[in-house]
Amino acid sequence: MKANLLILLLAGLAAATALANPAANPAAKSDPRAALVKKFPGSKLEEFKPAQIPGLFEFARGADVLYVTADGRYAIDGDLYDLSNDANLSDQRRREARLALIASVPESQMVIFGPAKAAHTVTVFTDLDCGYCRKLHSEIAKYNELGIRVRYLFFPREGPDSESWDKSVSVWCSSNRNDALTRAKKGETIKAAKCNPNPVKRDYELGQDVGLRGTPAIVLPDGDMLPGYVPPAMLAQRLAPATKAK
Repeated sequence: MKANLLILLLAGLAAATALANPAANPAAKSDPRAALVKKFPGSKLEEFKPAQIPGLFEFARGADVLYVTADGRYAIDGDLYDLSNDANLSDQRRREARLALIASVPESQMVIFGPAKAAHTVTVFTDLDCGYCRKLHSEIAKYNELGIRVRYLFFPREGPDSESWDKSVSVWCSSNRNDALTRAKKGETIKAAKCNPNPVKRDYELGQDVGLRGTPAIVLPDGDMLPGYVPPAMLAQRLAPATKAK
């Protein structure tokens, strides 16, 4: 058993014991989340949900999940497992969060390659100057051929005011975004253009919320996220179980 999981279990037991004894805990009848909100500036009561272990609350920001004791004294940064079925409950929560965040973006604000009725749709956070992002896009026809529809969101890794950021804006503001994105990934110069609103800042912040650590990052239909380039055939194989389960 992992050390952090053992700590989580012990902290949960201690908190549960305190809550079960009103005499030892005069504030037991009050909502413990009120104290937690004070510990996390800018948080809200509804952001703290009871965890599967009594006495612990789950606090999620984007796809980041933290567990805190009801008194706000201890925090656990690690995954929570249900040993009865070997389920990673934290990862499940992260997948749900990613899907909800991405669902908030209408497809009209993405650059999409592939037919609407493809067998699978994946969402890829991309940097126009990233070598492996370019490799992935160079095989976009093969992904589509294998039934994989690719929805791109922008994630210029160097952040605002960078060359990649300006390129992303220019691609979005082009009259033909798909063509402009393809040419940019080939290293061609895209005519500088600006338009407002454009989704680059929103996409970049969304990438941070879903827990992005690099590009490309492929978010699957189940909310799982694959870091880095994945060859078309391998990605199709990874998606295949979802088809069989239907």
